[in-house]
Amino acid sequence: MALSAAPSVLFDNHGRPLEYLRLAVTDRCNLRCFYCMPEEGIKYLPKQELLTYEEMERLVALMAGLGVRKVRLTGGEPFVRRDLVPFMDRLSQLPGIEELTLTTNGVLTAPHVPELARIGVKAVNLSLDTLDRARFAAITRRDELPQVLATLYALLAAGIRVKINAVVMDGQNTQDLLPLAELTRELPVDVRFIEEMPFNGGSHEATPATLPWNHHRIREHLALNLGELTPVPTRPGDTASHYTVAGHQGRLGIIAAYSRTFCGTCNRIRLTAEGGLKTCLYDQGVLDIRALLRGGSSDEQVAEALKSAFRHRAANGFEAESQRPLHQLSFESMSTIGG
Repeated sequence: MALSAAPSVLFDNHGRPLEYLRLAVTDRCNLRCFYCMPEEGIKYLPKQELLTYEEMERLVALMAGLGVRKVRLTGGEPFVRRDLVPFMDRLSQLPGIEELTLTTNGVLTAPHVPELARIGVKAVNLSLDTLDRARFAAITRRDELPQVLATLYALLAAGIRVKINAVVMDGQNTQDLLPLAELTRELPVDVRFIEEMPFNGGSHEATPATLPWNHHRIREHLALNLGELTPVPTRPGDTASHYTVAGHQGRLGIIAAYSRTFCGTCNRIRLTAEGGLKTCLYDQGVLDIRALLRGGSSDEQVAEALKSAFRHRAANGFEAESQRPLHQLSFESMSTIGG
């Protein structure tokens, strides 16, 4: 990563520092996970509506000057977009950026692992909801589990930290929680279980209180079957509650994504592939940055627009959700949001 003087810290209107950018490089994906999008897929954005790498690089440089220190590339699936690694290499050299990571489904990732290690990527989030090949094919509508596992072991061999993200879905993969958790016994990985969210391309009638597998039930299930879960101290901005288990090399994590228990210290902002700024996962987008860039705005004007958006950030995901049209949230695909 680039070495530089530490950038100034920018705070939102609730006193939370904004240090972490989740940057979606594409809305396209090579899987069709049923909780993310319909089987036929979604209507993808025309190429000209996506931010170019040059536009994204300009924005990351601007945000680094405002205090962003960590950038995570998301999608869709990032490796569906061509020339991703050279773009990541350029981002890693921007002054102020101290950490560059990505979230991937692992299908196309393994051949790029040596280059990721070379440019200094220290951690990768790997989406993996089951270790059962038939259930993997049913959930993702693609038979790609061997490729994902090859990526997992290639990352570990390269010394890159791996966080496995598994969405917990009632009636779909709850039998997979323990096999996934058992990976931590022999491997130095974090396995993190995520409450299912309504970004599934369809309706989602549960509330955080009635969600069949909320963070409380997930923890109870793991503890009942694995033994005592010892909490790991959390840091401001952490979304996961982490635990160690005696005799395990890795750690377990639980992310209360739908219950939204971590909003009070959230330090994340999101940029969608078409340049929409989201200061909360649950908002409808608060600023069209692409319009500013292509309308000729100077760096100073873009920076002022960003700071203005940060000064009007929702206190939490529930407030952000309440400000959206009632019909909109449950029909949005996670691949258009940026993870």
